[in-house]
Amino acid sequence: MMKIIVALSELQNQFFNLMRIAIFIVMVWIGGLKAFQYEADGIVPFVANSPLMSFFYNNPSEYKDHKNKEGEVVEDNIKWHMENGTYIFSYALGGAIIIIGLLTLFGIFNAKIGLIGGVLTAGMALVTLTFLITTPETWVPDLGSSTHGFPYLSGAGRLVIKDVIMMAGGLLCASDCAKRIISQNK
Repeated sequence: MMKIIVALSELQNQFFNLMRIAIFIVMVWIGGLKAFQYEADGIVPFVANSPLMSFFYNNPSEYKDHKNKEGEVVEDNIKWHMENGTYIFSYALGGAIIIIGLLTLFGIFNAKIGLIGGVLTAGMALVTLTFLITTPETWVPDLGSSTHGFPYLSGAGRLVIKDVIMMAGGLLCASDCAKRIISQNK
């Protein structure tokens, strides 16, 4: 048992790199999906209800009347989303997410770049977690069941809560890079 404990302790640096790679994979995948209509439509409730982000949309309060289900193509809704700025915002957000993922990954090779990536990953996750407070769709609605509202997360809420892990991973990567920077400057 002690050999396993020693081996795990000696692999810590590789585990930090594995975390960087994991963050990169998630960020590039999710960021890349922001270029597709169904994903752009899917983030609308989060952005429209966020006091930090709703200004990116032209008519955020009207989103409920123009929601598309995943994979649904309703031309009138798509037209509204084009006029609302939904798709342009989603493309920009996707690009930013991919860049953050790359910065975090590059922490394997450059601690200063990785520090920025780790901090941005944690910051992005923190903003995402605010959706639990601002987005009604993150909680099970009252449709007659006794299990609704807090603490009953909907599918959207379960998606958001996982950003606690992303935030912790970003902070771990940032702290590892900070430690490496301090070590290099001694």
